[in-house]
Amino acid sequence: MTADLFAENLLAWYDQHGRHNLPWHHNRSAYRVWVSEIMLQQTQVATVIPYYQAFMERFPNVSSLAEAPVDDVLSHWSGLGYYARARNLQKAAQSIMEDFGGEFPNTQEELETLIGIGRSTAAAIVAQTFNERAAILDGNVKRVLARYHAVPGWPGQTSVLKQLWVHAETHTPNDRVRDYTQGIMDLGAMVCTRSRPACEACPLQKGCTAYAKDAIKLYPGSKPKKAKPEKTTWMVILEDNEGRILLERRPPSGIWGGLWSLPELDPAYGADELQEACEQSLGFDCGEPELISGFRHTFSHYHLYIQPARLGVSGQNNVRDDAQHKWLHRHEALALGLPAPIRTLLTNPEQATLL
Repeated sequence: MTADLFAENLLAWYDQHGRHNLPWHHNRSAYRVWVSEIMLQQTQVATVIPYYQAFMERFPNVSSLAEAPVDDVLSHWSGLGYYARARNLQKAAQSIMEDFGGEFPNTQEELETLIGIGRSTAAAIVAQTFNERAAILDGNVKRVLARYHAVPGWPGQTSVLKQLWVHAETHTPNDRVRDYTQGIMDLGAMVCTRSRPACEACPLQKGCTAYAKDAIKLYPGSKPKKAKPEKTTWMVILEDNEGRILLERRPPSGIWGGLWSLPELDPAYGADELQEACEQSLGFDCGEPELISGFRHTFSHYHLYIQPARLGVSGQNNVRDDAQHKWLHRHEALALGLPAPIRTLLTNPEQATLL
């Protein structure tokens, strides 16, 4: 199948079966497309849609995002994960206001100067917004091209990635780039899926080398596996006599960076030592701890076993509200940017055990 026929067959399939009515397809602008592309990184379309709609309602343009309190941005991202995306999104919006006079950049080169925007994301914005020729290579496209050309190896390797970029550039047409870009992402998400691909419904089947070799499962190559370490922590729900709980802001970088979470204690403490540990580390007078069922939360590079405990406290003035601490009623806490397992823990402790 020639490069032109590759695009031609893909576009014919997209016209019949592709997604034409996603929220970011309406009132299409570089800003709206950009937010969707960032949200869609590592996240499925069905999950993104309600977050995207709420985000657009609260932050309809670059200036509203740039000027918003970071807690507001993070609260609208809470549950999507990979929170550095939200922080970088706001930093990029601020750069657009300061360095581009509030006008969204319209070239791939300028877009790539913004934090959080790489080559593929910049190309997607250009193609989707301006219908200009730009090759993308997100996870779905990597899978389609790796199978079609039987490119061996894990796409995270530089040599493999270079080959895939060559194929991406070759197959991107000069016309209908917007539709082609959406089409190849849709094909990867809907047909050429990671497991159980629907090869019989694929418009590229005739030219697919992996299909011809009956070797679909071999492409793309898997990331070399390492056993994920497991860490453990106590998370304490400290509740005062007014029913308020103490939240701490996480450091700006690292896991759950910038979000509000529960205080943590060294896992070396035994359950019978929690009361004393809270009193020593935070200066509270605490009651006996009430243990809540623990649960495991998995990050990209390790498992975290969380053992929650609830303690009543007095003398909360030892830790006052400041930039890093807040005493809040639960409904107030849930309005902040919280990690998903912490939100579930505060809303429904029993459900947290299922995470």
